[in-house]
Amino acid sequence: MTSLKNNRPVIVGIFIFLGLAILVITIFTLGGQKKTFVRTFTINAIFNDVGGLLTGGNVWFSGVKVGTVKKISFYGDSQVQVTMNIERDAEAHIHKDAKAKIGSDGLIGNKIVIIYGGDPKKPQVEKDDFLSVEKATSTDDMLATLQENNKNLLEITKDFKSITKKIDSGEGTLATLINDPTIAKKLSSAADNLQETLANLKTVSEGSKNVLANLQDFSGKLTKKGNSINDLASDTVVYKSVKATLAQLNEASNSVTKFTANLKTVSDKLNQKDNAVGVLLNDSETAASMKITLKNLEASSKKLDEDLEALQHNFLLRRFFKKKEKAAL
Repeated sequence: MTSLKNNRPVIVGIFIFLGLAILVITIFTLGGQKKTFVRTFTINAIFNDVGGLLTGGNVWFSGVKVGTVKKISFYGDSQVQVTMNIERDAEAHIHKDAKAKIGSDGLIGNKIVIIYGGDPKKPQVEKDDFLSVEKATSTDDMLATLQENNKNLLEITKDFKSITKKIDSGEGTLATLINDPTIAKKLSSAADNLQETLANLKTVSEGSKNVLANLQDFSGKLTKKGNSINDLASDTVVYKSVKATLAQLNEASNSVTKFTANLKTVSDKLNQKDNAVGVLLNDSETAASMKITLKNLEASSKKLDEDLEALQHNFLLRRFFKKKEKAAL
């Protein structure tokens, strides 16, 4: 009994020591979670509605906890100023044009402040700066939107039910299309025709591909050296010669055209009676007169021959003609 009484202070001291150790560990643990022993600086943001944000709430930046909410106070008539303790390590990553908004830690978790954005080229945030804010969608807004969507879905369901009922009763064009076997056959036939048309289009497309391939092959042959067309296209001397030949052919064609026009003019004049040749060709009386004149000239020529022969036998001139014949020999 005496030994147990002497050890009692030691046991009490051990329990006190363990209690103090647990207290210190708890303080350091909670302080580490709340960033109590971390160097911080304050920045501010002014919101129209903080949506139930509490002092001590977390502040997140790029998905990392960088501080806590230090103070929430009214600003002006109805706005709320939120003062945040931000770790010094995060100061270099938050810039003056960054924005803040109210979010939730999960779907229905505690409210938090989310810092986002910021141009790296802009200066970094400083102590007691004010960040721009963005109105966040609250849970009430989401529930109101969900309720409105439910109403719209209910209306759509009612309309769909009405349309289904009409189709079942055979009302409307769609019901006729579904319930009439004749129209179904026609649609099936149209689908077959469409499939056949698509097959024809495929055949035409393949033919077009072949034509394009042949055209490409022909174009390749044209650009290949050693053929006449390529030589004609690339040889400037031959090209100039062909060009000169074409010019001469064009000039000759123009000359032929002019000659044909002149020939037509002469032909037209021959068909007219205002010139000598036209009169001879077209006036039958003149032609008859010319014929008579030619006959008279022929008769006169014969008469002249007879007279000359008679003169040769005349005794007065016979001697003259004999001398002339001898001179000719």
